[in-house]
Amino acid sequence: MTLEEKFDRLLDRYGEIGAQLSLPETAGGEEFARLSKEYSDLGTVVAAVEAYRRAIAEVAELEAMVEDECGDPELRQMAREELHEARHRLADLERQVRLLLIPKDEADEKNAILEVRAGTGGEEAALFAAVLFRMYQRYAEIKGWRFEILGSNDTGIGGLKEASAAIAGRGVFARLKFESGVHRVQRVPETEASGRIHTSAATVAVLPEAEEVDIKIEEKDLRVDVFRSSGPGGQSVNTTDSAVRLTHIPTGIVVSQQDEKSQHKNRAKGMKILRARLYDLERGRADAERAASRKSQVGTGDRSQRIRTYNFPQSRVTDHRIGLTLHKLEQVLDGDLDEIVDALIAEDQAARLAEAD
Repeated sequence: MTLEEKFDRLLDRYGEIGAQLSLPETAGGEEFARLSKEYSDLGTVVAAVEAYRRAIAEVAELEAMVEDECGDPELRQMAREELHEARHRLADLERQVRLLLIPKDEADEKNAILEVRAGTGGEEAALFAAVLFRMYQRYAEIKGWRFEILGSNDTGIGGLKEASAAIAGRGVFARLKFESGVHRVQRVPETEASGRIHTSAATVAVLPEAEEVDIKIEEKDLRVDVFRSSGPGGQSVNTTDSAVRLTHIPTGIVVSQQDEKSQHKNRAKGMKILRARLYDLERGRADAERAASRKSQVGTGDRSQRIRTYNFPQSRVTDHRIGLTLHKLEQVLDGDLDEIVDALIAEDQAARLAEAD
């Protein structure tokens, strides 16, 4: 199907939905809401298509003026100068339209569940996991997103064995989904007398937050165990059985929550994480390629499966997937992630455009 044929089909669908929405019998209800959203989404694409077609007509008109040997020389020169800019504008509009025509990831507008776990490297890995968790917390603050810590398991000396958070805001998952994977750090530990550089790793997983309408969990499929919360070293930090362990029997997924003093609150947070993991599992099943991609990105926390390296001695951050290196480690760890995130999104868009052609 040519680009013009795609445009015609899209415009036909836009007109068809507009006609349906004007019918009295369509007013109200779930169908009306669904059609209204599709009409609104298509409206953005239609506006871009119309701008693109106007740009094509403008370029054609300017080309005709330039090629008209009988025309006024001054007008031909002006047309020649305008033609250069018009062609650039047309190329930009064509790329914009092609991107809009690519099917969207339905999870892009969702909020996200962030999970960070210490991987290879012992206490150094736990300290690095804490640094990464704070980096995402700072990034959320910069973007104006809400960052709610769901749970954490600290080492007692500033490190994190694991931590999770719910991040809410506009386009959260779209901007954070490429963070999933193994992050490697190279630095000299404070306890290292010889000044040798150590390498350790932490695993990051970013999951789209699922609503109950996305994932229905049957009570018969859920085992709930309660126990007493424990702090670093295993000491009891609560005299009541407020900690909750949720086991989804069909998949074997286990989520434990103990940060809250209330069993009810721990269960609610645990269910939020469980729904996100199940939703991500369903997305993976529906798209085998995405499932394989996520498996290779998230991995097990081993140093050999890295997506990004943070080198402290050289103040360098390198994203190995796109070959991007930045020499501003301190700023990145303080939440200045936009340059990396934008580059990853651009790379993904380029790949999807290539597949669509």
